[in-house]
Amino acid sequence: MSQTTKRALAASLKKLLLEKPLDKITVIDIVEDCEVNRQTFYYHFKDIFDLIEWMCLDEASKALNGKKTYETWQQGFLQIFNAVLMNKPFIMNVYHSVSREQVEMYLYEVTYDLMIGVVEEQAQGMSVRDEDKKFIADFYKFAFVGLMLDWIRKGMKQDPKEIVGHLSVLIQGDITRALNKYRIDRPRQTEQGK
Repeated sequence: MSQTTKRALAASLKKLLLEKPLDKITVIDIVEDCEVNRQTFYYHFKDIFDLIEWMCLDEASKALNGKKTYETWQQGFLQIFNAVLMNKPFIMNVYHSVSREQVEMYLYEVTYDLMIGVVEEQAQGMSVRDEDKKFIADFYKFAFVGLMLDWIRKGMKQDPKEIVGHLSVLIQGDITRALNKYRIDRPRQTEQGK
């Protein structure tokens, strides 16, 4: 029942965002639209920004849906783009408000989740420290999210398939190459052999 109520509150906020900007929406607006009382809202969320954060995390968990392997990362990233596109009024409104960092946090979290899955899969059988794998996943996370934020800032006009296609060509084989550079069991090169 709790998830149902949270999703109903989220749906009301999304509906209201079609009518007015985020900074003009109050908790009272949301509960009236949702036909619940304020106590119900505050039972689940401390404020509207808490609701937005929950919405982002909920969307993130649905967006990837198991697409976290080297063979499927393109589909996973495309699903992130599509989730953002399906929620365009919400994302654009939140992005252009004081809570822009919540959109960024959502994108960083979901993209890191995708990339660490790919890095872990590609690192199987290699002796690579966890912090090095995390660094590689972070590198790609920041690159991907930077591209996505630029796409959002420009109004989400470019076809996500085109962006993912460019990324696919650009990083083909690069994750494995990066992991090989961080291998603990890799023979050390001499100064002349570098």
